[in-house]
Amino acid sequence: MAVRAIVRIDEEKCTGCGSCIPDCAEGALQIVDGKARLVSEVYCDGLGACLGACPEGALTIEEQEAEAFDEAAVEAHLAAEPEADLPCGCPGSALRSIEAASRPVEPAASALSHWPVQLRLVPPEAPFLRGADLLICADCVPFAMGDLHHRYLAGRVVLVGCPKLDDAAHHREKLETIFSVAKPKTITVLRMEVPCCGGLASLVADAKMAAAPETPLAVHVVEIAGGGVREA
Repeated sequence: MAVRAIVRIDEEKCTGCGSCIPDCAEGALQIVDGKARLVSEVYCDGLGACLGACPEGALTIEEQEAEAFDEAAVEAHLAAEPEADLPCGCPGSALRSIEAASRPVEPAASALSHWPVQLRLVPPEAPFLRGADLLICADCVPFAMGDLHHRYLAGRVVLVGCPKLDDAAHHREKLETIFSVAKPKTITVLRMEVPCCGGLASLVADAKMAAAPETPLAVHVVEIAGGGVREA
């Protein structure tokens, strides 16, 4: 044991989004019981490559007593990972099968009122954004919610993105600009129930507080199986 730099995780701030996992090339971090955890001190090199990926600022590098970093142990650890496992260790990427509903699905008209819908592609000056009821939607939601158009799209302007696979910092900056320029009437976040999707609600809330603190914000969480919705 020696005093050295090593990652520290603030469990109160950590949402279990898993954004830090891919940035740790040594595999020192995993999501366990909905929180990021240090698998072993010997796997952490203390360089902090994971810090910038955390949207909550839950990770820091601190000097403390810890086991020495062991490069050979890291190589063995990485080599021992089962090929079928997803490298990020995030519960949002866990494989599962869902029994499809047996009832017939009725065709419905689209309630989409504009194009494009991807957050990265929509300019903040787009006329359809001005004074709109905005729906910020995680891009997996439409596949889980069969009545999305009827229930959420009608009367709203939708922007679609992913907090895990997209550039979260870019989305945060883009949303702040949109909120400032377009001055939306209301903002609704529609996210999946998996922890990593919580990052979408966080970056929207941060952007709103910076640019439109008085604008009403609602966060709705969609279940993977069945498409049920609850308010966060």
